[in-house]
Amino acid sequence: MPDPVSVLVVDDSALMRNLVSKIIEATPGLKVADKAMNGLFALQKIPKCDPDVIVLDIEMPEMNGIEFLKERKRLGIEVPVIILSSVAKEGAAVTMEALALGAADFITKPSGSVSSDIHTVAAELARLLLAFGADYRKRKGKTPPAYEFEAPERFFEPAPLLERKVREAPPPPPKSARQPGPIEIIAIGISTGGPNALREVFARIDADLPQPVVVVQHMPPGFTEEFARSLDRICPLEVKEAAEGDLLKPGRVLIAPGDKHLEVEKRPLGAVAHLSDAPPVNGHRPSADVLFASVAKAYGNRALGVIMTGMGRDGARELGSIYREGGITLGQDEASSIVYGMPKAAFELGHVTEQVSLAEMAGAISRLAKQYRP
Repeated sequence: MPDPVSVLVVDDSALMRNLVSKIIEATPGLKVADKAMNGLFALQKIPKCDPDVIVLDIEMPEMNGIEFLKERKRLGIEVPVIILSSVAKEGAAVTMEALALGAADFITKPSGSVSSDIHTVAAELARLLLAFGADYRKRKGKTPPAYEFEAPERFFEPAPLLERKVREAPPPPPKSARQPGPIEIIAIGISTGGPNALREVFARIDADLPQPVVVVQHMPPGFTEEFARSLDRICPLEVKEAAEGDLLKPGRVLIAPGDKHLEVEKRPLGAVAHLSDAPPVNGHRPSADVLFASVAKAYGNRALGVIMTGMGRDGARELGSIYREGGITLGQDEASSIVYGMPKAAFELGHVTEQVSLAEMAGAISRLAKQYRP
C-alpha cells in the first residue's frame, strides 16, 4: 500500500492546528507530517519532514503566509501550498497575491466559531490536499495514495482505488452534425487547479485573439472580481468579472461571478452575457455545463469549447453539445491536470476533439482561433 500524502500544517493558532490535523488524520490517504506556528518555523521543518503538501494560514506572527510564499519561491521549494485563512474572503486581493506567488488553491475558514464550523470545509480541504499532494508525488516519482475523493458527501467514505471495478470501455464518440464553421466564441470550463492553470494560459494567449472568451472557474462568491483583475494584469487581453448584459467582443475575457451561472445570448445588436441564479448544476454555480449548453445553442458549430483540470464531471456532458453541433473541443490531458476528472469524463464520453497539455493549451487555442477566424 502506498504511503499517505504527508501534510505540513502551518497556523499560529494551536486550536486550528489541532482541528486541521484531526481532519487530515481522519482522511484515508492523508497523514500529518508536522505542524508549525508560522512561516519561519515551516521553512525550518520542510527539509526534515519532507511534506507532499502544505496547508497555510495567512495572518501569522514573525513570518506571515505571504512572506512565507515569497521565501518559498526564492528558495525554489516546489511543495504545493493550500491557503486556509479567515482573511481570505475579506481580503480577496491578498488571496490572489498568494496565488500569484505560487499557492495552489485556497479555502476560507468558516466565519462563525471555527471549532464548531470547521467541519463545513473539511471535505473540500481533504480533497484539495489529496489532489495536490498526489500530483506532487507523481511529479517527484513517488507512488500516489490509493484513495481519491469525488464528492463532498463521500468525505468519510473515500473509495479505495485499488478495489474499484474496471470501468467499461467508453462509448464511441457521437457524430457531429456538421463541419466546424468560423469560430465566434471560446468557452472554458475549469475547477481544481484552475487558478494557476488559467494564469499560465492567459499569460501566453495571443494579444490579437479574434474572438471573445467566456470562462467558468469554480470559485466562491467574493473572489472572482479580484481573480479577474489578477488575470488582467498578466494577460494581453482585457479580463473582467462578467456583469449582466456585458458585450461579448474580441479581446475580452469574461469570468463567471461566484454563485452565478454564466450564459451567452445573441441579441440584435450583438452577443451579451447573462447571469442567472438558477439552482446549481452538478453541485456548482457557476456550472460549466450551463455555459457550454448556452454556447452550443447560440453558436452551434461556430464555437470552441475547452475543458480543463477539475474534480467531478461538470462540463463533460454539455461539451458534447458543442461537439455534436460541429464545434471544436479541447480537453486538458491527464499528465498536466492536477485532477483529471472533468476532462477525463468528457474524453470518455467522446466529446473531446483533441487532448492538449497545459503548456500547449494557449498555443492550441490561439492557433484554432486564427485558423477558424470569423
